Amino acid sequence: MTDGSGDILQEAKEIFEDKKDTVIVSSVGVDLDESDNEKKNSGVSVVDLDREKTLIRIKELTKTNWEQDGSIEPVTLFLYDVVQDLTPERAIQILRDVYEEHYDDVNFPAEDLEYVRILSQGYEHFQGDVESYNLDVKIMAALIDSHSPYPEVRAVCDPFDDPTIPVETFRVYVLGIVWVGIGAFVNEFFQQRQPSLTISSTAIQLLLYPCGKIWAKIFPDWGFTFRGKRVSLNPGPWTNKEQMLATLMVNIGATSLNFAAYIMVMRLEIFFNLKWVTFGFMFVMNLSSLFFGFGLAGIMRRWVIYPVKTVWPTVLPTLALNRALLVPEAPSNIHGWTISRYKFFFVVLIASFLYFFVPDYLFKALSFFNWMTWIKPDNKSLAIITGSYGGLGFNPIATFDWSVINYSVPLTVPFFSIVNRYIGMMIAALVMIPLYWKNYKWTAYLPINSANLYDNLGKTYNTSRISSNLVLDEEAYKNYSPPYISIGNLMLNGSLFALYVLAFTYVLLTEHRLLWKAAKSFWYTLRHPGSTTMESFNDPHTRMMRKYSEVPDWWYIVVLVLSFVFGVIAVAHWPTDTPVWSIVVIVLLSIAMLLPSTLVYSITGYELNVYYFAVIITGYMCPGNGMANMLCRLYGNNIDVQGESFISDQKMGHYVKLPPRAVFRAQMVAVFIQCCITIGVTQFSMTSIKDFCSLTQVDKFTCAFPHQLYSQTIMYGIVGPQRMFFSLYPALKYCFLIGFLLALPAFALKIYFPKVMMYANPILLVNGFSRWGNTYNLTYYTPGLIAGYVFNRYIKSRYIRWWTKYNYVLTSALSAGIAFGGIIIFLTLQYTGTSVKWWGNTVYAAGLDYSKTATLLTPPPEGFGLKIGEFE
Repeated sequence: MTDGSGDILQEAKEIFEDKKDTVIVSSVGVDLDESDNEKKNSGVSVVDLDREKTLIRIKELTKTNWEQDGSIEPVTLFLYDVVQDLTPERAIQILRDVYEEHYDDVNFPAEDLEYVRILSQGYEHFQGDVESYNLDVKIMAALIDSHSPYPEVRAVCDPFDDPTIPVETFRVYVLGIVWVGIGAFVNEFFQQRQPSLTISSTAIQLLLYPCGKIWAKIFPDWGFTFRGKRVSLNPGPWTNKEQMLATLMVNIGATSLNFAAYIMVMRLEIFFNLKWVTFGFMFVMNLSSLFFGFGLAGIMRRWVIYPVKTVWPTVLPTLALNRALLVPEAPSNIHGWTISRYKFFFVVLIASFLYFFVPDYLFKALSFFNWMTWIKPDNKSLAIITGSYGGLGFNPIATFDWSVINYSVPLTVPFFSIVNRYIGMMIAALVMIPLYWKNYKWTAYLPINSANLYDNLGKTYNTSRISSNLVLDEEAYKNYSPPYISIGNLMLNGSLFALYVLAFTYVLLTEHRLLWKAAKSFWYTLRHPGSTTMESFNDPHTRMMRKYSEVPDWWYIVVLVLSFVFGVIAVAHWPTDTPVWSIVVIVLLSIAMLLPSTLVYSITGYELNVYYFAVIITGYMCPGNGMANMLCRLYGNNIDVQGESFISDQKMGHYVKLPPRAVFRAQMVAVFIQCCITIGVTQFSMTSIKDFCSLTQVDKFTCAFPHQLYSQTIMYGIVGPQRMFFSLYPALKYCFLIGFLLALPAFALKIYFPKVMMYANPILLVNGFSRWGNTYNLTYYTPGLIAGYVFNRYIKSRYIRWWTKYNYVLTSALSAGIAFGGIIIFLTLQYTGTSVKWWGNTVYAAGLDYSKTATLLTPPPEGFGLKIGEFE
């Protein structure tokens, strides 16, 4: 709560305390049908009556609640003041502009959008009297123009800001660095587990909160003045802005290191076993790749942070928890629920923590509930279709484990996103099954959904037979076997090729106005260094952020240049056999792909992973060179994944009104700390965990992404896309054209049927196709679809006030509980070898499904596929 809001709240209480002069708003509301004369006779003035009618109508249209003590929420009073200053003519113009901008906005509530359309057309389209029409026009205009059109954003943000609240303090950096170190260690350690366990930013928020409160109580107010500002050891109470800035440090610095997977593939014996990959190479290359994504994120802010349509639904739970912990909350009654967000979080966290011991340790069969395979564990068809580990995962009751349910973040992302991706997955699965049973491209000799590569005997592809130091030996290759992939992996590759072209084309067509406006803003700020990007945007959050000094674009450009120089030094100094020009090409292409992928992510909540595009292009530029393929992919990956991560954090700072330069400095410090710690964790994992990255590793450290990276490096780096496309799988090359052809009719449908296409997203649909071929299957998505329907469809539509108050806090608490539970279970029980041996902990692993070896056909002794001499 900002400092000024206390006065507003007190004013609200005073309004309702005097029963002689004001209307008392009770749980049953106010009888607005009573005549003015009767109100006057009871001591109520006409002025007060108009005020109360307006406040109650704001409550109804915004779906907010009076607090239990009879006072009004400060946001409601803020909107009341805005309404008083609006004229009906100005309000109508605002609504017309809103409808023009948001008519195809899938995140804008459909009923609100329709009401905006009706109000913007004039009184003759309104069912009611003129007074009611004028009031509703002004309230809706005030709500959208001075707060947010999205109830999700209104649930976690205030429409006002206090710039005097302490933000960038000494204690923020101390606590932020400590928890970045802890979080980076834990998250990197568990990243290669399937499913992975992480201390999310929401969990660390919970740990930061008592640290900040304790600091405020025990440390003295010692400090000094620097450049007119006081720097104190303890500037007072721990504030919500300090909490959020420290959380942003943790959110970006405590995540797992994606370069770690590349290190594992280079160093581990089960992969390429390169001994020259030293700590120095790892450090310099990682520093370069991380900061490159950071520099690019700052330049992208005019496209994906400032526009109001870029909601970034994935950041909202973090904001909700920050609000629950530090923003004072008066008691309220919502559908019978009186518990505060703060207490609700801890109740759910404790319950989640205790329950996680059941599926993760005491009754493991409940985690991946592959109960159908228990009927006949050795039945191939049953394992292939219903299996949770090596099959497709057709199972209506797939899990009782929140870590599996939450893989698709169903309480966070919009329900339409979940449905689109799930439909795509289902269509792809129904296509794969008949192709697999017909043994299309010899896939029936392989597991149906594996990320691995196989030779013509169905065994794991032996890279050492065809390459030395990741360079192809063509004669050895011709005398061995081409690499074969599963039907799931084939679906993954084909759909990704189509997805890249589709996403780039479709976003350019549908969002051309937003893109062009931001491009002009970028060019203007380059030509006028004294100007700011925020001047081009007029939404309420950006208007409030203009109080703070913006980060100049040249700061981010300097970070980009320096990080690239570090990368060139690493590539040139160590024996990488990678031409620098190839990295330059990949960087430019990946930047071009980042814009559409980030826009989709910011609106739908799902990443597109466009880095795969770099793999294909590098395969053509540097044929037969696996190391060049991996390093180019690294930059493509970090420009995509790391860049989006930095951008989403900056959006959180935008919502909470953190000074942009404070966010810049905090993120820089966090990334450097992360770089130092996670490399050490990676070294420890590779040397200390038995059978690390084995597909049957007892503690589930199976390294899903390194296996996928290894396979794709062989396929596109060493063997090369030319051989894969023209010799083995020629149909794949046509998928690029298919993606382009899909974009054109999809755009036409969006133009002529905007309401239908508002919820049908072709990018998400094709993205669902690409969910296969990486060891994940419907087991991870069916439970998410159910949970998404319950919370983000049913409860949101019927109990919006409950959903607004508790939904994001609920998902934060559940995730925090399993994060703590997973860490405790591993460190105290699994790592020491303590186990509970009984049927519930063995039945899931008794058949073909768990071994991931179920194939429809057994390879013949002479091998399958192309014979020696038939492939190049």
